Amino acid sequence: MTESTAGSSAALGRALIDEFGRGWSKARVDVMMGVFAPEAVFTESPFAEPLRGLDAVRGYWAEVPLHQAEITFTAGEIFTVGPWFATEFKCTFRRRRTGVWIDARGAMFCETNGEKITEMRMYWDRR
Repeated sequence: MTESTAGSSAALGRALIDEFGRGWSKARVDVMMGVFAPEAVFTESPFAEPLRGLDAVRGYWAEVPLHQAEITFTAGEIFTVGPWFATEFKCTFRRRRTGVWIDARGAMFCETNGEKITEMRMYWDRR
């Protein structure tokens, strides 16, 4: 991988994760889904069953507007290898039903087709 290819991969990863985070922060599932390719695979945690296709991924994230409020999302530096990128993230939100604040932190590992995310794996912990 050349330096310019690595730079463009990192730029793509940054753009995709920032758009995903913008959607999560505003509880806009349509914005979040805009970063995924039609054949996307999403794995919510290491032992979860992968969700395949946009409808399945949308079904998972559709809960965000119902249960999360006052959401903030930040992502760290983007690390790339070929079509893969990884980043740390932090998401804080208040549960709508109970008012309890949640601090979720973890890492995302994503594969792209050069334009969109084709696979996203999350490893996270919440407190």
